Amino acid sequence: MDLAPRRAPAVRRVGLTGGIGSGKSTVAELLARRGAWIVDTDAISRSLTAPGGAAIEALRERFGGEFIGADGALDRARMRELVFRDPQARQRLEALLHPLIRQETQAQAARAAPGQIVVFDVPLLVESGRWREQVDLILVVDCSEETQVRRVMQRSGLSRDAVQRIIAQQAGRAQRLAVADAVIVNEGLDLEQLEARVQALWEDWQRPRA
Repeated sequence: MDLAPRRAPAVRRVGLTGGIGSGKSTVAELLARRGAWIVDTDAISRSLTAPGGAAIEALRERFGGEFIGADGALDRARMRELVFRDPQARQRLEALLHPLIRQETQAQAARAAPGQIVVFDVPLLVESGRWREQVDLILVVDCSEETQVRRVMQRSGLSRDAVQRIIAQQAGRAQRLAVADAVIVNEGLDLEQLEARVQALWEDWQRPRA
C-alpha cells in the first residue's frame, strides 16, 4: 500500500531580526499578542548588565570599574564608545556576554508551552552566524537606512552621526535580506497595515510545510 508523503510540521521556531529602528520590536509585540512565546535576546543582555546582573562582576574585572555606573549597571554609553573605536574590546565583550545570553536564551525557550511558536528576537542574528540551523524560518523586518535614522533620532535623542555609527556596526540590509525566509517591509505602513502583514504571516505559520 502506498503511503501519502509525510508533511513537515508547521513553523515552530522563528528567528526575528532587523536593523535598529526597523520596527522589529513592534513586530515581536504583535506576534506575542497572537500567542507566540518571545525570547528577546536584547532584553536578556540588558538584564545581565543591570544592577546585580550575572555579568556585572566579570565586566568590572575585565574592563575596569569605570565601566560600571553609580547605580551598579553597565555604563552602556561608555562601553558603546569603547567598542566603536576598539574592535578587540568588542571581541572581549562578546566573549563574555554571548555564552551567558545563549544559556538564558535556551532556558527561556524551554518554558514555551508544547506546540507554541517560539520567536527569538535577535538584533544581531546575521552577525552571530549560528541561527540558521536553530530555527525553522528567519523573518527580517526591513526599511531604508534613512527611515532607521529618523526613527531612532526621534525616540532616543541621539544625533544623526551617532545613529549612523550604530547602523554601521550592524549587518547591512543586503546581508539580512540574503538570509531571510520572510520579509516585512516596514516602510510607510501605519500600525493597522503592519498588523495585517503580521497576521498573514501568523496564519501561514500554522500550516504544515510541504
